[in-house]
Amino acid sequence: MKTIKDKYLLVGADFAGYPLKEAVVAYLKEKGWKITDVGVIAESDPEDTENMFHRVGLRVGSMISEGEFERALIFCGTGMGIHIAASKCPHVHAGVVESVPAALRAITGNGVNVLAMGAFYVAPQMGCDIADAYLNAELGSGYEWWHNFYEFHKLAIDELEAFDYETYKKNGFKMEHLGDYPLKLETKAD
Repeated sequence: MKTIKDKYLLVGADFAGYPLKEAVVAYLKEKGWKITDVGVIAESDPEDTENMFHRVGLRVGSMISEGEFERALIFCGTGMGIHIAASKCPHVHAGVVESVPAALRAITGNGVNVLAMGAFYVAPQMGCDIADAYLNAELGSGYEWWHNFYEFHKLAIDELEAFDYETYKKNGFKMEHLGDYPLKLETKAD
């Protein structure tokens, strides 16, 4: 698997997300990131329907599902459509963000492995800042002071990974617990 630790990143964008993706990728390459781009590139034919947002999202999602890459950044006009498509693939935990705090929480609290941005809403510099926040953190980082923060959120990820809708339905729409960790909101000590 190509990992964040080794500075490997998968990206994909449709035509609407292309300008933001290009700005973020240029920034990341300057910082030494090795980028694999499976969406629209400069030479892409605008008539190529393989580059529709949902098809790019599925390409990225499948590469995460198959364990080729640890994380990905995806871009479309809103971030929503490409995110929905990527989320159809097993083991993809995708999120859409429009701010640095949201990106940070997406990875530290939710373990998002595919992060989407919308070029209609995120300016290029903000996109670079979002990428930095997302790529320089991991589940639980920055919350070491918060008792059981990592364990609580890791349990949620594990239960979502194990989730089967038909089993859930047969169980009266109740989740089978893999464990439990109490978590209360805490305030960081000064």
